[in-house]
Amino acid sequence: MTTTVLLVDDHPVVRSGLRAVLDNGEAVQIVGEAATGEEAITLAAHLRPDVVLCDLRLGTGIDGIESTAALRALNPAPAVLILTTFDRDAEILGAIEAGAAGYLLKDVAPDVIIDGIQRAAAGDMVLAPDLASRVLRGMRNPLPRLTAREIDVLKLLATGSTNKEISRALFVTEATVKSHLNHIFTKLNVDSRSRAVHLAQQTGLI
Repeated sequence: MTTTVLLVDDHPVVRSGLRAVLDNGEAVQIVGEAATGEEAITLAAHLRPDVVLCDLRLGTGIDGIESTAALRALNPAPAVLILTTFDRDAEILGAIEAGAAGYLLKDVAPDVIIDGIQRAAAGDMVLAPDLASRVLRGMRNPLPRLTAREIDVLKLLATGSTNKEISRALFVTEATVKSHLNHIFTKLNVDSRSRAVHLAQQTGLI
């Protein structure tokens, strides 16, 4: 049975390459392409593909995780398989929590993607063994929830900004910046700025 697929990637060359290696008319049939999350939702509602093969980063507009949640809310809802180059824990967990049927990296062989598409259409979870173990670990030990402002502070911290520079950039007092840093250190269970930045980058918080 042929599985119908909607490709979602903001790079035309990537979409063309995927169509060339996946659309064999037997196991997989590409029924449409979208460059943005918004376009993907509109096309999926119209084309009703079995599976949406979606990148995580989609340029401007909503990202792959937000797109996944919206696609899964459609009726009928397609299975969503993430195909990306990014493998940070926060992004993998975010995609799965949004309803993705699986998460594959772009360096896998075409037959692995085709197999993943068919398994996703059948309702199976599609994860490489190492990613599966990380998802399980992440669910057992969920990442801390930082506020949007704490994320802003962390991003500026990662650029090497001082408290004074952060306060100017965010239009808050230095005392407020120190308060945010204390909260960040507590939530991440770290005791220095460098460790906070390292952990945030490692886990995909920033």
